[in-house]
Amino acid sequence: MKFHELTARQIAALDRANTLVVVPIAAVEQHGPHMPVGTDTILCTAVAEALESRLPASVAITPTVWLGASAHHLRFGATLDSSLDNYISTLRDIGKSLLGDGFLRIWFLNGHGGNIDPMKVAARMLQPINDRALLAAASYWAVADDLLGEVLEGRHKFVGHACEFETSMMLHLRPELVKPERRDAGTLVDDNIQGVFLSRDMRHRTREGFTGRPDLATAEKGRRLFAGIVDRLEKAAKELLSQPLGTTHADFAPLG
Repeated sequence: MKFHELTARQIAALDRANTLVVVPIAAVEQHGPHMPVGTDTILCTAVAEALESRLPASVAITPTVWLGASAHHLRFGATLDSSLDNYISTLRDIGKSLLGDGFLRIWFLNGHGGNIDPMKVAARMLQPINDRALLAAASYWAVADDLLGEVLEGRHKFVGHACEFETSMMLHLRPELVKPERRDAGTLVDDNIQGVFLSRDMRHRTREGFTGRPDLATAEKGRRLFAGIVDRLEKAAKELLSQPLGTTHADFAPLG
């Protein structure tokens, strides 16, 4: 189901305990010289819609939240940013609206690295509103670490920025938006102190605002990645739908 295509009466008739509401969240920001600024939104929307098509009776997807926490890209321009406080509040407001309407299974499905921390904070802040509710948060690629290592050729076997992964996905889904100026991004300045997070923006970490080996990207890699990710998201959605809803340890004891 697409939440925004239903009437209020249709939404009122949904089984609150057995409907998983998926809220795709993404960004609009620079993606180097070869990728559109809407890459994260395009990709996250595509995987969310594919997931919904697999489970149309039990998964309802909302419109994608296209504004993200993107301050680390602002120095390159071509970026629309939400402050962290505002972004957390936005996700909380969406979640509160759904909880207030009685929905008990909500999944923030993320497509942008800068949203990872705020979406987790929002989920934690929402949980006490309804003790029975299941609040989930995950980046769509996080379910497929094994697949990334299998498909990607470059030295970065992970999701970077306008990288081999994202470029391959776009070549599969929207090839007309990918420009020919694809090249090796060169050395990525890593966080090289074990266990220590360093807050750096993309001007610190990259030469041109992208990472990895987009020059190695192909539509076939994108096809394999997309199909594998959707398969894994479907499995995760089924597991979220089967999770018990409860308020005490006794309600969840069979999981232990």
